[in-house]
Amino acid sequence: MGGNKNKPAGKQDKGTITGPAGEIKPAAKEEKKGKPQQKAKLAVILEEPAGMKAISNMKAITIQSVAKSANVKISVANAFVKSLEAKGLVRKVGGYSGHRVYEKVKQ
Repeated sequence: MGGNKNKPAGKQDKGTITGPAGEIKPAAKEEKKGKPQQKAKLAVILEEPAGMKAISNMKAITIQSVAKSANVKISVANAFVKSLEAKGLVRKVGGYSGHRVYEKVKQ
């Protein structure tokens, strides 16, 4: 029941080439392997004065709101807020599952 069916001659082993001595070689597509292209690393840093200006009027500071107001990516805003937390300029007051809420520390 339902055994293997023979494939048409045009569909069989297009990925291999048989050599003169019956050796099986990979197709030409696989032989053209060059160096893989490396992605350029773009380093975007949110400067502290610009970041503090972005969060100056916020009551509740979130990563998403900082990213939107400073016009940077979420990862840059996250690194900035974490650096402010390490310096003691903001503190975590709530949130859950990666959506943290911070407030400015009054000095």
